[in-house]
Amino acid sequence: MSNHSHQENHPGGNQQAFLSKIAFLDSAMRQRTLPPEEIINHLPIKTDSQILDAGAGSGYLTIPAAKQTEATVFALDMDQQMLEVIDNKAKAENIKNIQLLARKIEELPLAEKEVDFVLASLILHEVSSLPNVLKEFNRVLKTGGYFLCLEYEKEESSIQGPPLAIRISSATMEKKFNSCWLSGREENQPERINLYHDC
Repeated sequence: MSNHSHQENHPGGNQQAFLSKIAFLDSAMRQRTLPPEEIINHLPIKTDSQILDAGAGSGYLTIPAAKQTEATVFALDMDQQMLEVIDNKAKAENIKNIQLLARKIEELPLAEKEVDFVLASLILHEVSSLPNVLKEFNRVLKTGGYFLCLEYEKEESSIQGPPLAIRISSATMEKKFNSCWLSGREENQPERINLYHDC
């Protein structure tokens, strides 16, 4: 497994806070409400499909995705410690097709039309410029590729996930997607699989 690292470990970072974050990301409750294998099974992944997991975190989707293809799964996260967690998980399961990328989601170190799938799970509400990120996704996705967007709905009834103020509603996401990706040529548009969690 290769690691193209562009960022060092957090000097003096709060290790306890990091461990607490990992515990939440991999918690049994999260596994029940957002089962990663079921999410991945929504995608028509083939054995030669290349996949980008943007904002991969602890590898919640990276690991099950890597089991569905023999091609490369790019796990991108700006946190080097998170990538080390993914590396350890992959080694424990003898998974060798994950490439770790320590970069910001706005700066994808991939060629144009390089991947068949882009996974963006609970990360887009954190980006500084959603249009720029969507354009980057469009750049690296192959024609006819798939974009998986998983976010919490912007509703008062939602009791989990990020604060309501920073969530992106499904309606807003649809508008941003259309304004950034619609090109007037249907064959250039990726397939979207939008999963909004509302509990």
